[in-house]
Amino acid sequence: MSFADTFKALSDPVRREILELLKDGRLPAGEIAGHFDMTQATVSYHLKILRKADLIRETREKNFIFYELNLTVLEEIMVWLSDLKGGTDS
Repeated sequence: MSFADTFKALSDPVRREILELLKDGRLPAGEIAGHFDMTQATVSYHLKILRKADLIRETREKNFIFYELNLTVLEEIMVWLSDLKGGTDS
């Protein structure tokens, strides 16, 4: 995972919306796709970008693929941003 991949993934509003959908728990790919007015292939592309950035994880169960947030990467970003901000003293 690189921050470049992470920020590229976060730059797209569709991918941010997918992350919002996953914040309450894992979802199957079909249910994620059902929230968007685009082809399944386009949603799969966005999921691929999120996986490449390690922002989501994929689990296969029988004929279904489930996706869930990878909070570790999000925590790393938060720590980095906090360090970048520095101290809170004026």
